[in-house]
Amino acid sequence: MAHIIVVGNEKGGAGKSTVSMHIATALARMGHQTAVLDLDLRQKTIGRYLENREAYLATLGFDLPSPEYHELPEIDKSSLKPGENIYDHRLSAAVATLEPDNDFILIDCPGSHTRLSQVAHSLADTLVTPLNDSFIDFDLLAHIDAEGEKISGPSVYSEMVWAARQLRAQAGLKPIDWIVMRNRLGAQRMVNKDKMERAVSRLAKRIGFRVAPGFNERVIFRELFPRGLTLLDLKDVGVQKLNISNVAARQELRDMMKSLNLPGVSINF
Repeated sequence: MAHIIVVGNEKGGAGKSTVSMHIATALARMGHQTAVLDLDLRQKTIGRYLENREAYLATLGFDLPSPEYHELPEIDKSSLKPGENIYDHRLSAAVATLEPDNDFILIDCPGSHTRLSQVAHSLADTLVTPLNDSFIDFDLLAHIDAEGEKISGPSVYSEMVWAARQLRAQAGLKPIDWIVMRNRLGAQRMVNKDKMERAVSRLAKRIGFRVAPGFNERVIFRELFPRGLTLLDLKDVGVQKLNISNVAARQELRDMMKSLNLPGVSINF
């Protein structure tokens, strides 16, 4: 059955869709059948990203390995029993359809708390949480004192992950491998950056997640979206020589994929 990767964080702007697109495309390029679901039913950022990819590659006449995007199926409301949630059924139906024919299903969650996101977290074999290097974002994981040093307790998002873990345990499923990814890092070494690093490391031991490297803040990611490309596609579409920033970003992607430690995946780029 497919391994389910959920990319989630209840705050927008952490780079979830960029991370999702690069993970899914990297898996596809390494030969793994990969399906993508977008639970942001209004904005559909990763859905738009993949539409851009299909359109741009068609104009070039290229056929590059790509993950397959799928919409959530519609469900007949009359088929629901009293108290059943239609969104639960839409997501479970999508996963049930995709599991037999895919190695991986990547689910990109919206930057807010929704019923769909809550259910998706309980399905996750691997949960990836991109986190901006900011105590505003950190506050979703845990409450911390004014000095940014002492953690007083878990916050709303950590509590949701805990609830998802409990549901999986009750169902006899293996534990979620939760990875918090420090993302959109600035290049300069600053006091806040050091405090964040210490706070995330302490919290990882306390509530049980792994810390992984994400992407530095780079202009290239904003430029890739309209063409639906990732860092791995640049040479294929005619970029003869990568600049230093692009080479560094590819290395960040390689490090990120290694840190996920996904089953059956050997990094070969």
